[in-house]
Amino acid sequence: MILFDWGTYNGLSKLKIAATLGMKLTEIPPYDFAKKGRSEEYFASYREMARPAFTTVTAHAPYYNVVSTDKEVMERSWKGLLSAARMAKIAGAEIFNLHLGWRAFMDERDLEYAIDFLKKLASEADENMVISVEVPYTPRMLGDWDEIRAMREEIGEERLIVSVQLENVWMYEKKVYETGYFERANAETSEEFWSHVLAKTLSLSSKYLSLRFSQVIGFALGSRILKKRVPLGKGYPSLEPLARALAKFMVKEVRHKNLPLRMHVIYTGPPSTKYHDTLSLYAAIMAEAVKHL
Repeated sequence: MILFDWGTYNGLSKLKIAATLGMKLTEIPPYDFAKKGRSEEYFASYREMARPAFTTVTAHAPYYNVVSTDKEVMERSWKGLLSAARMAKIAGAEIFNLHLGWRAFMDERDLEYAIDFLKKLASEADENMVISVEVPYTPRMLGDWDEIRAMREEIGEERLIVSVQLENVWMYEKKVYETGYFERANAETSEEFWSHVLAKTLSLSSKYLSLRFSQVIGFALGSRILKKRVPLGKGYPSLEPLARALAKFMVKEVRHKNLPLRMHVIYTGPPSTKYHDTLSLYAAIMAEAVKHL
């Protein structure tokens, strides 16, 4: 039995590389859905190539803000995301992952519009496809823990789950988005911190336990602290306490308790080093997991 599915994002031309390296998961990247000229035939070919090689196919929606004060802009975003979900179905994706984007109104309307969109997405996407919503790294973005809980109540707990981009949660929980103190926050991050994050993830999961990771550095844009993804070993947060917490959680809290969940970890770092880094991430987690098996 596989402890967890693992892999990274791959366009059609890179599927053979990921499969050759032994990855169990592939994700259709957001640019495949945003790029002009990507036909249904492209996504059908993706399905045919991925089906025999991977246990899990996920799709990452393009980066369109779900909410806008401009009605026409919001309608275009919704249209683009719904089109992406239809293409993801053709490609055989089991999970449609999306980042809800920046808040527009900074009040309850943001959540209300997001829920309206997710209801529409759930009704038009493949009925067997699970929708996963990413937790953001700043309160200026939609999708915190409580909001995802509210979304699940409206859409259905079997249909919508949390997608935890681990460095986002780290920035959010440690308020790095506010202080910019990446080094200090990293020094204060323990295995227990990650265990707490994983427990919260489990409470908002069904069918799948969806995790993502890349290390980041920060930069200021006006009053905002933004993140930039960097190769593994070149940024924050540190991998070691995370790998220990992940391994212990996967073995003791999911596998040993026979929970009906499929776990996966998707590496989301820079394209230039993503295959090397995906292997390193998998190896780090499994080196800790073997201690508990």
